[in-house]
Amino acid sequence: MNAEFLAFSILSVFAIGGAVFFLNAGKVMHMAIALAFTFFSLAGIYLLLQAEFLAVVQVLVYAGGISILMIFGIMLTKPEEGAPSRSFQYHQWISLATVTGFFVIIMTIIYQTPILTPAGKETSASVKSIGSILFKNYAIPFELASILLLVALIGAIVLARKEQK
Repeated sequence: MNAEFLAFSILSVFAIGGAVFFLNAGKVMHMAIALAFTFFSLAGIYLLLQAEFLAVVQVLVYAGGISILMIFGIMLTKPEEGAPSRSFQYHQWISLATVTGFFVIIMTIIYQTPILTPAGKETSASVKSIGSILFKNYAIPFELASILLLVALIGAIVLARKEQK
């Protein structure tokens, strides 16, 4: 076991743990912290894969932007009157067993699959090459995604204005 495998194991456990905590948290603020924790762990995994650009984008866009969006969500929603029940229901046990089984199956497939990488076929994804591909080959989907985000933003503003009146 080398240091890279150990770092990957720790970061993946943190990412999965943050996601599970996000799903089971009772308060929105705890959810936002767990989500940011998950995104930072994923950025660490990107760094281990030598994808520095993706790690920085992960932190800037997701850990920064989504966390700020969650905080705005906290400010715009009313707190719940009653506390959620903390009993562990039977459907949660079924979900836990299903996820554990799925995890075992995926890990078995991953460890039994031979990974063949031809020598000399390494490609480096620089910011210049990613930008070139994005704006030459995928310009229309990029613009459609930006229009979709703009429409979602306008819709959120309209919904927030209706609640104030």
